[in-house]
Amino acid sequence: MALSIPVTWSEAHRLHAPQTAVWVGVPIDADELPERADRIRAALESAGARVVGAEPHHDTALLAVHDAGLVEFLRRAWADWKAGGFEVDPGQRDVVGYMFPTPGLLGGSAPRVPTALSARTGAWCFDTMTVVAEGTWDGARGAVDAALTAADLVLAGGHAAYACCRPPGHHVTRSAFGGSCYLNNAAIAAQYLRDRGVARVAVVDVDAHHGNGAQTIFAGRDDVLTASVHVDPAEGWFPHFLGFADESTPTNLNVTLASGSGDDAWLAGVDRLVVAAREHRSEALVVALGVDAAAEDPNSPLTVTEAAFREAGRRVGELDLPTVVVQEGGYVLETVGGLVRAVLEGLDEQAGSR
Repeated sequence: MALSIPVTWSEAHRLHAPQTAVWVGVPIDADELPERADRIRAALESAGARVVGAEPHHDTALLAVHDAGLVEFLRRAWADWKAGGFEVDPGQRDVVGYMFPTPGLLGGSAPRVPTALSARTGAWCFDTMTVVAEGTWDGARGAVDAALTAADLVLAGGHAAYACCRPPGHHVTRSAFGGSCYLNNAAIAAQYLRDRGVARVAVVDVDAHHGNGAQTIFAGRDDVLTASVHVDPAEGWFPHFLGFADESTPTNLNVTLASGSGDDAWLAGVDRLVVAAREHRSEALVVALGVDAAAEDPNSPLTVTEAAFREAGRRVGELDLPTVVVQEGGYVLETVGGLVRAVLEGLDEQAGSR
């Protein structure tokens, strides 16, 4: 049976192709590559999925979730960097932060946006890995349009739609980007559903890393549940400072997994997210779909199989809710497409069984 879940797609993702990333002061090769999205699309098209071009949406959808200063910084960052001569001196083509306003630096003072362009990135970015290249804004903006087009399809009556978002977004907070993410596609989609009459929305994050962005954006709100299953940051995994189980509240659930956890532990965590959404009485789901919990992905210490990803799709589908699936992590080019396909086929199979 052909995959009935449509795939929303923006060609703008190819424009985001940074040449630089810095980890503990060392230049590293990027693994969030344009080919990731191409591999996913090819796998889903081979399963019979229909591809829908992303429709442009107004910036009001971004500004409902993100600080206007962050949005404007990202829009202008590379052009300002180039105009400032940083390509020549010190010879850095992409926008990279070097100084960050930590609480220890500020001593309780409110942070200000620096005048110096070299320091300004630190006002809006929380790491050195997530650089802004020439096409980053257009790529990130296209990813948002893909997520919102998927939301439109669900609002029009579809049981589910998948947004092939690149770059990903689930680490972005209201006012800071990082973790290879620039705009929080999942959070923007969730708020978009709320603004169009869906009373209660759940953001369910199955990426191997904590969905810290949604947790902070929707903190203290009863209308949006945030729930994430991920490797325990206490074991030294990104985002390090957030994602602990004791941060859970009635509308935020963090399910943490030990390094080496495989199918049984991960699926038990997925089950807890499903229960939380049911108890929240959510009327729609946004699934932040990372597949970097897979055994072969070096970006996490989890060992989840393709069969478990398929089963996760079935279990999420048991909620029988309108569902927007938004792509997050998953970096092994040889397997990323098949893993995404497995999740969507599981979700589709569950819908078809009703």
